[in-house]
Amino acid sequence: MTDIIDLPGLALEWHRAGRGVAVATVVQTWGSAPRAVGSQLVIDADGAMEGSVSGGCVEGAVITEALEALADGKPRVLEFGVSDDEAFAVGLACGGEIKVLVEPVGSALPVEVLERLVDARGRSEPVAYVTDLEAGGPRLAAQSAYPDRFRLDRSGVEEDGKTFVAIHNPPLRMIIVGAVHIAQHLVTMARACGYAPTLIDPRGAFGSEARFPGEVIMDDWPDEAMAILKPDARTAVVTLTHDPKLDDPAIIAALGSDVFYLGCLGSTRTHVKRVARLEEAGFSAEQIGRIHAPVGLDLGGRQPAEIAVSIMAEVTQALRKAL
Repeated sequence: MTDIIDLPGLALEWHRAGRGVAVATVVQTWGSAPRAVGSQLVIDADGAMEGSVSGGCVEGAVITEALEALADGKPRVLEFGVSDDEAFAVGLACGGEIKVLVEPVGSALPVEVLERLVDARGRSEPVAYVTDLEAGGPRLAAQSAYPDRFRLDRSGVEEDGKTFVAIHNPPLRMIIVGAVHIAQHLVTMARACGYAPTLIDPRGAFGSEARFPGEVIMDDWPDEAMAILKPDARTAVVTLTHDPKLDDPAIIAALGSDVFYLGCLGSTRTHVKRVARLEEAGFSAEQIGRIHAPVGLDLGGRQPAEIAVSIMAEVTQALRKAL
């Protein structure tokens, strides 16, 4: 899950502050539900809330039930139908149904389980939160227990109809080598698609705050930056400089990692030369075959923003095929 706010962490923080907290989680959806399975809402005893389970359609009812759960210490599973009119108000074409689990922290959701969940998320460790919707008793499970769910990044109810599994994967990242015009558009698109982008460019004139306000920019040499960032299977790497002295070290580092996507800007002729350099460096045809080059889907675009769109489209395609 990729919440902008760390909602499990916030729930723990509020609990430790003595505020009384319940966590509401979407466990099932049918039709055009406003929020995905796994989406969460944190509510305190005064009705303060963070997060969302429906984009505003049923939050009021969930808060009321959460306050009652805090009073009796018992979990509850709520079912709501979202009308077409309510769905339209939050940007959907038609309505649907959602099932929401409400768990008061300290009783239905033991503090020690929440602490372990928050700790695992803080260490970017994949972890599943598992509970019985009928009997309760939440626990954490490793990636090996639900490999398909982790691979698909998909929370949901198991075939038994009562075991809910919430997948907490590390966040998606995009490492962009080369703070060029395309990157100015790509960082925005990446963030909108749920990635945490990082720019690498040792050239101060390119990787400046003025050109990329508020962005994470590393001015290290690419191989040094990649060693610090430690790209993994939840990481996409895009090289945009056209300069082998900058692109190649990043490419070599990416090929030595589990990144799910590696795309490199440049013409077909440029890539032929790149392949020759990598072969000389000892990389096999299979390893080199992981590179998407020329980068991006062939949409026919030529402007920087259009190229960024094609890159983001190809990254999305690679992610969904990899998941």
